[in-house]
Amino acid sequence: MNVCIVGSGAREHALALACARTADVVVTPGNPGIQGRSPEGHTLGSTFAPPEEIEADLFVVGPEAPLVDGLADRLRAGGRLVFGPGAEGARLEGSKAHMKQLAAAAGVPTARFAVFDRCEDAVAHLRRSAGPYVVKTDGLAAGKGVLVTDDLARAEEDVAAKLSGVAFGVSGRRVVIEEALAGREASLLAVCDGVRALALPVARDYKRALDGDLGPNTGGMGACSPVPFVSDEDLEAAMDRIVLPTLAELRRRGVDYRGVLYAGLMLGDDGPRLVEFNVRFGDPETEVVLPRVAGDLAGLLAAAAGGHVSGTVGCAPDAAVCVIAAAKGYPAEPRRGDPIGGLDAAGAIEGVSLLHAGTCRGPDGVLRTDGGRVFAVTAVAPTIDRARERAYKAVGAIEIDGVEYRHDIAAPDSVRSAA
Repeated sequence: MNVCIVGSGAREHALALACARTADVVVTPGNPGIQGRSPEGHTLGSTFAPPEEIEADLFVVGPEAPLVDGLADRLRAGGRLVFGPGAEGARLEGSKAHMKQLAAAAGVPTARFAVFDRCEDAVAHLRRSAGPYVVKTDGLAAGKGVLVTDDLARAEEDVAAKLSGVAFGVSGRRVVIEEALAGREASLLAVCDGVRALALPVARDYKRALDGDLGPNTGGMGACSPVPFVSDEDLEAAMDRIVLPTLAELRRRGVDYRGVLYAGLMLGDDGPRLVEFNVRFGDPETEVVLPRVAGDLAGLLAAAAGGHVSGTVGCAPDAAVCVIAAAKGYPAEPRRGDPIGGLDAAGAIEGVSLLHAGTCRGPDGVLRTDGGRVFAVTAVAPTIDRARERAYKAVGAIEIDGVEYRHDIAAPDSVRSAA
């Protein structure tokens, strides 16, 4: 099988490595780390050719923006087999207001919410509410459009910045203000064929920039899998109460959803509740989930794209931990162009994969930083503690001036017990 993956980051790098266990893979536009052969002998490569010009048996669309823009629809119109929802299905991520309204129609347990496009109405709602305040940009914001705060003044400032277009341009000119949910967060990725869904291993994501879940929201600073505080009963409840009813509601609306449905979960005393939906593989959750998927991932995605998944997803026993190495200044003003060293030493550590998230080759051939998140450093080991040790050893070996990363990814108190 020949697989074309669309995207350029660490998520697509992880997808390429996983699919290359059983298939030849090309990634467009890819990154400098995606090249060579997999241990199983399949080819890995990058190209700048548009997806429409590539011949492949299966297309997997990584990022949310091309999905919202209808790339999957255009590829399917050309007779291609595509894993990724069309534009109408991708509205689940393209508009948080639409997502909340669809979830409500499906009877999915989620936070109470209200939608605003006028600042005075939003501020009045905040002043009638008790904190914490959750303010979300309606449109795409690269994972950075959410504010959670106890400070009413800060929430009001955030609403004004978003609705004026200062914060996120047109994506922010409508906001969703939600009830704050209490509990422990986890990420569930389900492979969907339009009717059925299969759960992948659950992950725990770390969104805030600083240790202790402090600082601004980011695209994600690390992840781990498994998540011991998520029980089999929690997973079954999330599939039965959140994922499957959402697929049914999409079908009722004429949407044939074939792709990943990412459910951000909050686990409380009353079971799992929905925090958000994404319509693609999460990043950096993908980097710890896919190493734990046993068997033929490319075949599984092709089956979903064709409308006929069945059975269950095999799960390898090892644990995985991912730590993001970010450029100086991330997430506000990441610095670009810094030379990168130490990769041979980092990559030689047992169980470690260096997944390129924001790198490029300069005219001089030197590998340099080219984005806020530079590497997703993923380590696999028999236990979370051992995987964490390997990941941080590798991060410490990477040489980037001013490199930033959290020191508490997969720390014992964040993965072992419920709040």
